[in-house]
Amino acid sequence: MSKKYDIAIIGGGIVGCAVARRMTLAGAKVILIEKAPDILAGASKGNSAILHTAFDAPQNSLELQCIQAGYTEYLDIHLSMNLPMLKTGALLAAWSAEEEAKFDGILTQAANNGVADLKLLSSAEAIQKEPNLSSNILAAIEVPREYVIDPWSAPLAYLTQAVENGAQALFNTEVSGGGFDKYWTLETNHGQLQANHIVNCAGLYGDILNKNIFGRSDFEIRPRKGEFVVFDKAASKLLKNILLPIPTEITKGIVIFPTIFGNIAVGPTADEQEGRSDTSVAKENLEALYSFGLDKIPALKDVPITATYAGIRPATEKKHYRVSHDSEQNWITLGGIRSTGLTASLGLAQHVELLFQNQGVSFNKIASPTIPTMPNLAEHLERDWQKPGVDEVVCHCELVTRREIENSMKSTLPAGSLEGLKRRTRVTMGRCQGFYCSARLSEITEGKFIESIAVNKNRETN
Repeated sequence: MSKKYDIAIIGGGIVGCAVARRMTLAGAKVILIEKAPDILAGASKGNSAILHTAFDAPQNSLELQCIQAGYTEYLDIHLSMNLPMLKTGALLAAWSAEEEAKFDGILTQAANNGVADLKLLSSAEAIQKEPNLSSNILAAIEVPREYVIDPWSAPLAYLTQAVENGAQALFNTEVSGGGFDKYWTLETNHGQLQANHIVNCAGLYGDILNKNIFGRSDFEIRPRKGEFVVFDKAASKLLKNILLPIPTEITKGIVIFPTIFGNIAVGPTADEQEGRSDTSVAKENLEALYSFGLDKIPALKDVPITATYAGIRPATEKKHYRVSHDSEQNWITLGGIRSTGLTASLGLAQHVELLFQNQGVSFNKIASPTIPTMPNLAEHLERDWQKPGVDEVVCHCELVTRREIENSMKSTLPAGSLEGLKRRTRVTMGRCQGFYCSARLSEITEGKFIESIAVNKNRETN
C-alpha cells in the first residue's frame, strides 16, 4: 500500500467502482477498499439489470438527476468498453381498474421528469406487442427506452479502467476505524493507510461505517431482501419487453424481464429483515413468484426454472438516496442507493466529482486514459465459444470456454473468488447449476482463489 492517497473509496459495489473510475480519470490518486475477496459481493450482486430512464423517479430529486446522468453516460461509453445493451423497451402493465387509474399520474410524472416518449396502449395493442401476455391485461404504458444490460460486466469495466489508469484496489481488507487531522488515517486489518478524502460506498454497511468512525449516522440501513426466479433460456421467445408493475410507495414491485444472458426472470420480492448478509430464499416466496409469472405469461408453465436467488437492497427509513458531504472532515457518504443504483452509479460518480469541485478540490485530469474492453457474455452478441481457437468448452449450459476462465483469472482485476469468477464468465450458472462442470472447473482453478490483498496492474504507487 502507498503511504497516502487523494481519495479512499470504501466499498467495492457498483457505486464504489463507478466513483473509482470517475475520480481516477479526474486525476486523483485513488484506492478502493473492499472487505470481500472480489467486487460486487454485497447488494450489487443481485439486481434486475435494467437501465432506467427515471420516468418514475421522485421529482426534483438527486436520484432522478443521477439516474438520467448515468443513463446518458452509459450510452456514451458502452460501445467503447464492449458493454452489451439489449434494446427491449418496457411495458408498464395494468391488471386491474385500480392500477389503470394511476396511469394519468404516471404519465404526468414521466413528462415532468423529462421522459416524454411514453405511450398509452390498449389491451389489444399491448397484446399485439407481446402476444404471450395474459388476456387479463387491461392497458399498458409503453416506455421505449428502458433497456437490459449486464449488471456485472459494467462495474468490472469501471474499476478495471480505474486500475489501468493508476488506481489501486484492495480486497479482503476491512476498515475498522480511523481519525481525521488534516487528512484521514484509516485502520484496517492489513495496517494503516492515509487519504485526504473518504467516500463511503459501503452499501449495506454504510451506516455502520459512519457509526464506527463518527459515533453516529444520520441514516439507518433496513435491509430489504428481493428474491428472483429465473426461467430457462427456452423462455426467451415468450417476452421481448420488460414487464413492469405499477409501483407503490414501498417498492417498484415484481418485474418480469428478459436478461442479457437469454433467460426470463421474475422478481424481486420486497421483505425487510434484520440480517445484512442473509440471501437465503423462501419456498413460499418462490412459489408466489412462479405463480405471478404464469399468471401474466401463461406459456411459462411449459418452461423449467434454471435458478433462484436473492439480493439485499440497502433501503433506509426514507425513500430517497442518503447522500451527504462533510467538507470540514473531507467525508462523502453515498447511502441508501437502492434498486436504481446500477443506472445511477455513473451519475453518482459525477455528483461526487462536483462535490469535490464545489469544495475547491481539483486534480490534473488524465488527458488520454486507457479504455478497457470487456469480454462479452450477452446471448444476442458473439460469444467466445463462437470465435476461432477454442480448445475446450467447460460449462456446456452457458457455453463458457476454458479460455474465458483462464483470461478472467489473469486479467487486470482477476476473479478473487468462485462467485467472482461466475459473475465474470457465467460458469456454473446454467441449467445444471454446476453439477456437470464443477469438477473440471476445480481442476482449472486449483490454488487460484487464495486471499489476494492488493491489485495494481500498472505500477507500485509511491
